[in-house]
Amino acid sequence: MAAGGGLAALLPAQTQLDYALEDALTLQEKENLVYQHLRKLDTREQDLKVPEFGKDLQWLNTEGPLSMHKDFCGKVVVLDFFTYCCINCIHLLPDLHELEQKYSAKDGLLVVGVHSAKFPNERILDNIKSAVLRHNITHPVVNDADATLWHELDVSCWPTLVIVGPRGNMLFTLVGEGHKEKLFLFTSITLKYYREQGQIKTNIIRIQLYKDSLPPSPLLFPGKVTVDNSEDRLVIADTGHHRILVVRKSGQILHIIGGPNSGRQDGIFSEASFSSPQGVAIKNNIIYVADTENHLIRKIDLELEMVSTVAGIGIQGLDKEGGAQGEEQPISSPWDVIFGTSVSETHESDILWIAMAGTHQIWALMLEHGKLPKGSDLKKGTCLRFAGSGNEENRNNAYPHKAGFAQPSGLSLAAEEPWNCLFVADSESSTVRTISMKDGAVKHLVGGERDPMNLFAFGDIDGAGINAKLQHPLGVAWDKRRNLLYIADSYNHKIKFVDPKMKNCATLAGTGEAGNVIGSNFTSSTFNEPGGLCVEERGCLLYIADTNNHQIKVLDLETQIVSLLPLMNEETLDTIDGPVVQKSAMARLPKLPKSAPNLQLPSLTVSPGQALQFLLKLSLPPNAKLTEEAPSSWFLTSEGSEWLLYEQNIFGEIEDISRQPAISLQIPMSCLSAEVVLSIKVCLYYCSKDSSACMMKGISFNQPLHIANANQGSATPVELTYAF
Repeated sequence: MAAGGGLAALLPAQTQLDYALEDALTLQEKENLVYQHLRKLDTREQDLKVPEFGKDLQWLNTEGPLSMHKDFCGKVVVLDFFTYCCINCIHLLPDLHELEQKYSAKDGLLVVGVHSAKFPNERILDNIKSAVLRHNITHPVVNDADATLWHELDVSCWPTLVIVGPRGNMLFTLVGEGHKEKLFLFTSITLKYYREQGQIKTNIIRIQLYKDSLPPSPLLFPGKVTVDNSEDRLVIADTGHHRILVVRKSGQILHIIGGPNSGRQDGIFSEASFSSPQGVAIKNNIIYVADTENHLIRKIDLELEMVSTVAGIGIQGLDKEGGAQGEEQPISSPWDVIFGTSVSETHESDILWIAMAGTHQIWALMLEHGKLPKGSDLKKGTCLRFAGSGNEENRNNAYPHKAGFAQPSGLSLAAEEPWNCLFVADSESSTVRTISMKDGAVKHLVGGERDPMNLFAFGDIDGAGINAKLQHPLGVAWDKRRNLLYIADSYNHKIKFVDPKMKNCATLAGTGEAGNVIGSNFTSSTFNEPGGLCVEERGCLLYIADTNNHQIKVLDLETQIVSLLPLMNEETLDTIDGPVVQKSAMARLPKLPKSAPNLQLPSLTVSPGQALQFLLKLSLPPNAKLTEEAPSSWFLTSEGSEWLLYEQNIFGEIEDISRQPAISLQIPMSCLSAEVVLSIKVCLYYCSKDSSACMMKGISFNQPLHIANANQGSATPVELTYAF
């Protein structure tokens, strides 16, 4: 342990400096005060010395473990004590990135992330790896899983910065976010001071970025997904690629908007850019996007193919009241959005509710003139706070402005009676809350505990109300058919459901362990920090943004089958999720003559992974033979369910029909639908034996398949009989 008791030994001098800086009027005065502080503390090397990193600690973005007093000797080191779920820690990252752009290791500066977890899930190295990649952290990160260094330095808050001198001596500390000016002032003067002392070394630290070892992926940390029931489409926030995808439910990509790099650009689709977008809401060819790290709400017009900004000014806002027009109103880290209808009910879907994670509040953007519950008339475009004081709390209250949230990250609306409420996934309190659409009252549904200041009441327990425990839930979705609320219980790697009448919360899918297994049922399948979910209007399919698996998973609520949404580019039909049927291969398939009959076969019940075999029992007219110069063939299609044929052999030549050609097909383990039709098509070229006439004939056998969860065992070969 540091001899002087960690940061406590630094605090008196730091407090004196902070007060003096408040009174300083010029930059020169401030710099002189920092110089005086450094000269005083530079003589206290022993009682302010940072202890060595433990030899058993795990490191990221380096070639191996680093030593505080060997590798960092001669460097000014900024230790960033953070936990990756913390919105305040996320807000600090752009400041650190800018600092690293200004001063490199050659200049004598090094930033080191010390990850000291809040939640048990955050202690796991693989999860920290995902966060490092997700937030584009390129400096060394050490996993302080047991909070050893945290306790030795007596750190008490996320985030905390500790600036360390070239001999391992603590010099400054900054607690919380919003200290960019001080961070740059302290760092620049410290580098100058120790350079004058001849103590700065210009050697390079061994950096090996984790992101450089990863293969390309079609999705990268997708945060949210929503369904457009009117058009049979999904909208995916491909957060890590900084883009929005609009896809058919079959997986065909219709629009790619933004990406792959972050930016803040309005305009046509090919020019528009986002920065780690999260929540998406779609209605009437208009998509609203929570452009989280740009601190903006964006509007996508699918008909005009244009992106515009409707709320936010592009930098993090500190305002906790709002009330200005959207484009003039600063906002902070919006995480989810959903349509609602104002009290006046003049227009349907005339409000966009916003989970404002950065200020721990729920905001509203008025899409038309209207009223909020218990509120006055508001003009179109007004953006303002609806619920939440702005204090990070788990506080319920009949008055929405007096309630407290802790990083609200997911929204869903149950507009019908008797519910008529907004559901909120309040991630840092590990609760789900409700907000009445009648009077704005904020109430508890499940998770957490009664003490509004306790944000550590998390776990993985099925139960009722406060007896149920969640761990950092990020998403909710209302199923109005069943009157159930689905929860993305992100750090428990589970999907749960709640009966809001009885407040009973139970596990629907997932084992509680991070993984990427598509099992034979919901509870044997695994997820990895699922961040968002949505249920289609009919209540049959539940779509999951399985964030750290970089996938969209599909849960069939009727059959209990879990499948993977394959993503394919519409123009080429090439998948962007692995090798599949390519359009070039499809284009080579013959076309049957219009006169070719379609034979409907009896439905066949099969199970995922089951192997099927079809035998062609075909006969030609008397005195006819196949034409050798024009090869006859069979081929497979499945219109609207192309995923069935991925990685399958879909074509074969027929040289001798008397040998009864066999066609094999294996049902994928990941099925997008429980009902599909497989078409086995045959195209034959044959001539009479005297070659007086040659013909091309075709036949299509249409085989309906019902994919059931239960194991169907081995199937008897299906004989396909036809006489030409």
